[in-house]
Amino acid sequence: MGRTLTEKILESHLVDGTVETGEEVGIEVDQTIAHDLTGTMAWLQFEALDLDEVQVEVAGQHCDHQTYQPDFKVSDDHRFLRSAAGTYGAYFARPGTGILHQVHKENYTAPGKTLLGADSHTPTAGGLGSLGIGTGGLDVATAMGGAPFYIDVPEVVNVRLEGELPEWSTAKDVILELLRRFSVKFGVDKVFEYTGPGVDSLSAHERTVITNMGTELGATTSIFPSDERTEEFLERLGRGEDYVELSPDEDAEYDDEVVVDLSAIEPLIAAPSMPDNVVPVREVAGEAVDQVLVGSCTNGAYEDILPVAKMLDGRETAKRTETIVAPGSKQASEMLARNGYTAEMMAAGVNVSEATCGACIGAGHVPASDSVSVRTFNRNFEGRSGMEEDAVYLCSPEVAAATALTGEITDPRDLADELGIEAPGFEMPDSYIGTSEADLIMPDEAVDDGLVKGPNIDEVPLKEPLGSDLSGPALLKMHDNITTDHIIPATQEVSVYRSNVPKLSEFTLKRVDETFAERAAAADGGFLVAGENYGQGSSREHAALCPMYLGIHGVLAQSFARIHKSNLINFGLLPLTIDAETYDRIDQGDEVELVDDAAEAVRSGQEEFTVRIDGDWEATASLDANERERELLVSGGKLPHTRKQFADVADEDASAD
Repeated sequence: MGRTLTEKILESHLVDGTVETGEEVGIEVDQTIAHDLTGTMAWLQFEALDLDEVQVEVAGQHCDHQTYQPDFKVSDDHRFLRSAAGTYGAYFARPGTGILHQVHKENYTAPGKTLLGADSHTPTAGGLGSLGIGTGGLDVATAMGGAPFYIDVPEVVNVRLEGELPEWSTAKDVILELLRRFSVKFGVDKVFEYTGPGVDSLSAHERTVITNMGTELGATTSIFPSDERTEEFLERLGRGEDYVELSPDEDAEYDDEVVVDLSAIEPLIAAPSMPDNVVPVREVAGEAVDQVLVGSCTNGAYEDILPVAKMLDGRETAKRTETIVAPGSKQASEMLARNGYTAEMMAAGVNVSEATCGACIGAGHVPASDSVSVRTFNRNFEGRSGMEEDAVYLCSPEVAAATALTGEITDPRDLADELGIEAPGFEMPDSYIGTSEADLIMPDEAVDDGLVKGPNIDEVPLKEPLGSDLSGPALLKMHDNITTDHIIPATQEVSVYRSNVPKLSEFTLKRVDETFAERAAAADGGFLVAGENYGQGSSREHAALCPMYLGIHGVLAQSFARIHKSNLINFGLLPLTIDAETYDRIDQGDEVELVDDAAEAVRSGQEEFTVRIDGDWEATASLDANERERELLVSGGKLPHTRKQFADVADEDASAD
């Protein structure tokens, strides 16, 4: 039986288990990345493991979410991250270097490698034939220490591409088409593997646009083969030696197949307030727009901004519409500037921003109240922009540029007819070589003597081993599709406390109920109740860490997003699945009791638990966890469990010596 590309990479990195759909495997991790909102805790956790240096081939630490350093706490975090990278052997990308996925792609992403990132858009690497998986910072910390990363082998969906994209249609429209057809839940526990004759028509960069936003389908990751297009891209980066040809077997067997005719793709747009609320641009054309933003890890590369610059050349943006371009990396900024495009955009009325994630998480360029913002980003969850009742649309750079010129949502095909603007098409530079690398500090260039911690950097909180008797109130009942932005927002006033869990926990679920954190802290234990897809969105482990700190025993939900479920287990919280009837009957404030001896039930492999509500009625809750995950839960989480494992190995080595 032929093997998929996903299976081939998993098998070449296998250290535990069997590569069969649904089976858990442990894989060796080649590379890791983290940013300034996830890296602080990851390095504090790595410090707690008491290791001398990272064990992966490449570890990267980036400062891209709070580039503007609006508070000394952020600057202290960045200084700590620089010192941690130098102390333990990671490269450090200074603030302003760019978004981690773009910078790592430019410098280190390579075909056939496994990349683990403390950010949900790590699958960007799949565009170059790398298996990139987003996860929580604790998984990254232990992987940097040499521990395998465990994952259930996902279903592999064959996305067969046929034809070629027509004028004005882009790679962004391809992934929007998949979101239009399916949903943000369709890809849970799946890998999207792109094949077919249409693959060759897409450049390596266009492929990374698609794999980046595959995260919004709920996918574990997405991946393209590594072929001549990949080789061409790596050679232009000066990294031709990293090229390896990789593809699935001709007779590879897939769990499902989706066919996309690229020639039928038209300009699309995701309307507020979910990435899968996708319609043709012409259906919403004419909507007045106050703000246009071009950038992000999806569409912030040189190749994404160049069409915008060409469309704006010699023209002016609409007077009512603020237009911002935030390149994805300083390399992209430098190339645009050296070729004169930055000046042309400025002359057109564009505000050129630093290379940062900021606006995507609501840390900068927050839209005005009762306004419409059109962005080339990957997420438009309600409130993510920093404005609670926002109206954010997601689209391609070409649609964004057309909208900036007219001041209303515009299909660029109509603008072309009206103003005679030619389709800029896709263009890749002859070479990326020659741009500065001054902002990348290599491990052997460490400038700090040991770890440097500011006053806002607190210790890593640890959970006690799982108890036998678990009971407490249902502290909060929530609806479907609660995101990690709901649980712990990434806005400026909150994110400055990412390295200070006691303070950060005060913001837990504040967007849902302002009284939650105070009530949870006073309750001495309790449960959360949620509908379907609980914890979708960003990989931020603080969305599990802060509820753990507040004493939450577990979450009763109809279903969980993959990364968040893993994070709950990593921090010792029980992810218990309930049916729709139980969800409907439980009310906020009800007393919830696990009738079973929790520790013994988890340890013994028990799958169904009896939950007693208000001492009045009972229901069944299920724990979908394998033996390894159950060990973590019983131990109080992955950090205490792994620290003990590493200590035992060190003791054995010392005894052998």
